[in-house]
Amino acid sequence: MRSAGGEEESTSVFIQKEPCPACGSKDNLARYSDGHAHCFGCEHYGPADDAAAQPRKARPRMSEDLIERGEYKAIRGVSEETCRRFDYSSGTLSGKPCHIAGFKDLAGNTVAQHIRLKGKEFPWIGDKDSATLFGQHVSREATSKVIITEGEIDAMSVWEIISAGRNSRWGVMSIKSGAKGAKHDLAAQLATLNKADEVILMFDNDEPGIEAAQVCARLFKSGKCKIATLPLKDANDMLRAGRAAEVIDAIFGAKEFKPEGIVKLSDIRQEILTEITTGMSWWHKGLTKATYGRQFGELDALGAGTGVGKTDFLLQQIEHDLVTLKLKVGAIFLEQQPAETGRRLAGKFVGRKFHIPSDPETNPWTSAELMEGLDKFEEEDGLFMYDHFGSADYDNVEDFIRYLYHTEGVQIFYVDHLTALAAQEDDERKALETIMARLGGIVKELPIWVCLISHLATPDGKPHEEGGRVMIRHFKGSRSIGYWCHHMYGLERDQQNEDEDIRTTTVFRCLKDRVTGQSTGKTFNLGYDHDTGKLLERADNVAYGGHPFGDDSEDTPF
Repeated sequence: MRSAGGEEESTSVFIQKEPCPACGSKDNLARYSDGHAHCFGCEHYGPADDAAAQPRKARPRMSEDLIERGEYKAIRGVSEETCRRFDYSSGTLSGKPCHIAGFKDLAGNTVAQHIRLKGKEFPWIGDKDSATLFGQHVSREATSKVIITEGEIDAMSVWEIISAGRNSRWGVMSIKSGAKGAKHDLAAQLATLNKADEVILMFDNDEPGIEAAQVCARLFKSGKCKIATLPLKDANDMLRAGRAAEVIDAIFGAKEFKPEGIVKLSDIRQEILTEITTGMSWWHKGLTKATYGRQFGELDALGAGTGVGKTDFLLQQIEHDLVTLKLKVGAIFLEQQPAETGRRLAGKFVGRKFHIPSDPETNPWTSAELMEGLDKFEEEDGLFMYDHFGSADYDNVEDFIRYLYHTEGVQIFYVDHLTALAAQEDDERKALETIMARLGGIVKELPIWVCLISHLATPDGKPHEEGGRVMIRHFKGSRSIGYWCHHMYGLERDQQNEDEDIRTTTVFRCLKDRVTGQSTGKTFNLGYDHDTGKLLERADNVAYGGHPFGDDSEDTPF
């Protein structure tokens, strides 16, 4: 019987492997039931017992587009026998000496050649797309381990090492297109590769090779693929350095690929058993109780209309952190100079409004009192302020945070305000998304706690400065802020109300509590002491419309 191309076909079946009389291979010659033989290394053909009577099996063909196969000889520590097995010869291309790696199709025909010229020239000849992996034609019956390298010489180097141990059920192959094309190369041969019990990727020990191995490992079902790591760059370097035993160790020590982020219960058992405790307190006791305090690794946001008191709230919290909790604090205030921040903080400690001119009747304070406040903060020695010199650039702010964390151990940071960091960008919304993503990452990485202030967009109804309710959607960049923040809070105050009590009462609203959810929707009324400039924790929590607020004697200054 003849094929469409005129070549004879055989219905005989494979019987056994034998040594090849032409190339000397120990087991590359396949013997078939009609007596004919074919060497998959050198392509030697042995006719049937009765060549005249028996049909002849079609021999693998070589594409007419390819150059003549060169001479098989030892190269770079790889023996002539191994080069013959893999069809890797030394020849010439346009008069230039070169190495010729023969690539086969699924039928065993040579359809492409990868040429290695002196230097960094690696041209292809023939039909690369139809070619299987390098060495796949001699490894296709392997059912135990298949080791895949990033280059042809590396594949032959691995075979050179493992064949000495007679690991005949191991296959060795190489991808065609280097690290960048590795995924495409392996995806095209998955049907064959999945027949092996285990696939081991032994790519180059450099950044592209490591990344490519992790990408390719995702092609296989769980437990099928492992990644082997070599101490030198590649398998050929190991062979020539006389470290063959370490290549075997790397094969047996290959690690099963596991995507980042997968954690077993046993990995975090001790962390789970760690006692849950209330975090760092707020100056407001009710807020601490509602939120279980503040925890490192969290990002919180505070929003309010202009002049409602968001900066004042932050300053009072900073004073609490420094004096009561003895914590170190990084203060990033982009709308006021460090000197003004210092005056306001000293005032929170002493109970004076040092940022307003002294007046015997309305705002009495003395230089001695100011000195007392400053001395106290210098004694604590925990405040670090950011001098922005008129420039609000997030990269500089992050440098400030990282420096203070690593050099001074600062873990508490306040940013007033977020909007200023994106105001200079062409696309403010996109800039806010980028900044929030970076802040969301850095609080976990270091770990630290960050509280930031955000300006609000103008609402459709009552203005925030007249007591309009704050909602998450009012935050500028609300989508990204809402995504990354653990808690979000709003301040509301009717600054124009005729009633003095209402006009000076601020509603602190919990808008979001990702941690427990229990504080979401809760409100706390904050009073204000005109003499001391301090916010007060009111005993009642009735929002607007609930006036009178209760007995002012129950207000407690902090």
